[in-house]
Amino acid sequence: MRPIRTIAMFPTTLTLGNLVCGFFAIVVAARVDKPDMATMDLADVNNVSLAAWLIFLAMVFDALDGYVARLSGTASDFGAQLDSLCDLVTFGVAPGFLLVKMCPRFTHLDEFVYNDAIWVIAAAFAACAALRLARFNVETSDEDEHLSFSGLPAPAAAAAIAAFAILFHTLRHKQTPLVYAEQIEWALQTALPFFAVFVALLMVSRIPYPHVVNQVFRGQRTFGHVVGVVFALVAVMVIRGYSVPIICCGFALLGPARVCWAKLMGQRRREDSLF
Repeated sequence: MRPIRTIAMFPTTLTLGNLVCGFFAIVVAARVDKPDMATMDLADVNNVSLAAWLIFLAMVFDALDGYVARLSGTASDFGAQLDSLCDLVTFGVAPGFLLVKMCPRFTHLDEFVYNDAIWVIAAAFAACAALRLARFNVETSDEDEHLSFSGLPAPAAAAAIAAFAILFHTLRHKQTPLVYAEQIEWALQTALPFFAVFVALLMVSRIPYPHVVNQVFRGQRTFGHVVGVVFALVAVMVIRGYSVPIICCGFALLGPARVCWAKLMGQRRREDSLF
């Protein structure tokens, strides 16, 4: 066993910042008690929203640590393993725990059945995140340019779940323009666990996804890429309560949509070649 003699301080600090955000996301979500009715009060909604924003803050640390390590030439196996351990807590355990706390409507459909089901789904989500991260460590080499992923990345999967907490907070706001905001929230609480199962399966799939951070910072981008990033940032700043869930869920569904489109186009080309 070869002992570690030096550690890159700045990238390691950023990686640990990811872990700290994930830890406090769990702490904040733990403040939410099991509601007596199939809804959350405003304090609970604020707590799950804060936990979600902590997960998004952790994504910033996660995006920066690897980039800073490669930029400074201090990337190492130690940093890669530490990053995966922190990611498991922040993007596996924390969103799974948050899922349990923000779906009281689902658990009250049949308290004896669905109350246990939500915990099983949350545990399955964390397990899929662990499998996803372990596979990434084994299959990724130092020579890899990291421009794409095989399967939905764990941070993106966590964002797709946490974004609903932000949406629930927006729907509870007194100034929301939606007339049926409460009914929409109830419907989303019922559907979210099933969506979490789908997202968990996407993590362990082989569907390709782009590495957004590396593709943005490496090389020249087309005009369409620049326009898309600008519009996404503007939407997040102006209507973040609605745009964040749309962007996060849209990215998660991008992979299956592209695969289905490619198969459809390939089938059409084969049919055209027969005539």
